[in-house]
Amino acid sequence: MYELKTKETDNSVMDFIEQVDSPKKREDACRLLDIFTEASGFTAKMWGSSIIGFGSYHYKYASGHEGDAPLVGFSPRKAKISLYFATGDEEREELLGRLGKHTSGKACVYINKVADIDVEVLKALIQRSIVFLRDMYPEKN
Repeated sequence: MYELKTKETDNSVMDFIEQVDSPKKREDACRLLDIFTEASGFTAKMWGSSIIGFGSYHYKYASGHEGDAPLVGFSPRKAKISLYFATGDEEREELLGRLGKHTSGKACVYINKVADIDVEVLKALIQRSIVFLRDMYPEKN
């Protein structure tokens, strides 16, 4: 059976950020930590060894695969900073058009530095992603 690699851990977010090689990337990671915390309303948690996530949701696909994931998050990687938002939301594409200098993969948005993007648009992306995922995967009590 498939086991998720990226699970929430008890590792320290600040310890992880302090080990980022580049001083500029460390500074941006601290800034993103503040932005994501403020915009999401969640406390940062480490997911796996390198993703800083905020909140969580439980998903279940038609295939039967299910698991938990952060609602939003980021990772200060060596090459670029990865930002994690929900996919499949039309509003995401509109917001990304106003974000600033970035590239996109299927699930990730990549930036070189926070100075390249509009922080208010980033906050809107964070908040929109949370709403979208909560609508798509409502918690069952």
